[in-house]
Amino acid sequence: MSSPGSAATKWEYLTAPVLIHSTQAILNNFGRDGWELVTVTTGANPEQLVAWFKRPAQG
Repeated sequence: MSSPGSAATKWEYLTAPVLIHSTQAILNNFGRDGWELVTVTTGANPEQLVAWFKRPAQG
């Protein structure tokens, strides 16, 4: 919760498929770009994983 007079953080979000054989490399690449992993869910089928990221909005 923000205090009176302070601006609340605005977020941007990204979803990306995660390949099991290169999970660490994928997550590290997004981390270097400032994205924070929020959660991983299954996609259209149980073998497909989708990563959800957030970072403070630019501007």
